[in-house]
Amino acid sequence: MLIGIPMGITEFNGIVSIPPSLEPVFFKFDFSKVLTTQMAFTVFTLLFIDMFDTIGTLVGVSNKARMLVNGKVPRAKQAFMADAIGTTVGAMLGTNTVSTFVESASGIAQGGRSGITSFVTAICFGIALLFAPLFLSIPSAATCPILVLVGLFMMSPIKDIDLDDFTESVPAFICIIMIPMAYSISDGIVLGLISYVLTNLLSGKFKKISLTMYILAALFTLKYLV
Repeated sequence: MLIGIPMGITEFNGIVSIPPSLEPVFFKFDFSKVLTTQMAFTVFTLLFIDMFDTIGTLVGVSNKARMLVNGKVPRAKQAFMADAIGTTVGAMLGTNTVSTFVESASGIAQGGRSGITSFVTAICFGIALLFAPLFLSIPSAATCPILVLVGLFMMSPIKDIDLDDFTESVPAFICIIMIPMAYSISDGIVLGLISYVLTNLLSGKFKKISLTMYILAALFTLKYLV
């Protein structure tokens, strides 16, 4: 920030301010198109994006914290419920989508693994509202290196992939490479799922694919085609 101010990259607007009122955006819903086809597609798309972003983040962060049990996230139902409540309340308040975020991996790297870590972080975010002008003065270029480290943390499980088994390595590669290319965790996971089903089908490994995976692969393929 200090370097950005004289170079004209950063605009300094003070240190402390009272958070703006929520009145202009609080509960400002438009229900005029609730029962339309357009709304149904919108809800499905947003549900799909939020759900798979959350799945990808939970699995990645839980794996980094060594909390996975037989490859599954423990108490996943409660984690999804917390995410759903945050998403719903955030929408009611008129904010951007409140959801899980991969930057949590940086906290785990520092030893944070319990709910106390999240609770303290929430308190710090609440206090940060009073210092919004100062934090908003920090340019995005200053935070990019942190995200590179977060990406490094998220890549560490790649060593557990059986690269000699193409039915495992090819879908994993497609998933990994498409997340940054599509700029979407959900698109990367979906394309990885579709390729996983296809590669196992073409390899004759039908027993590895559950009925649910067949259905999801078909639905997501239609989503991209329609």
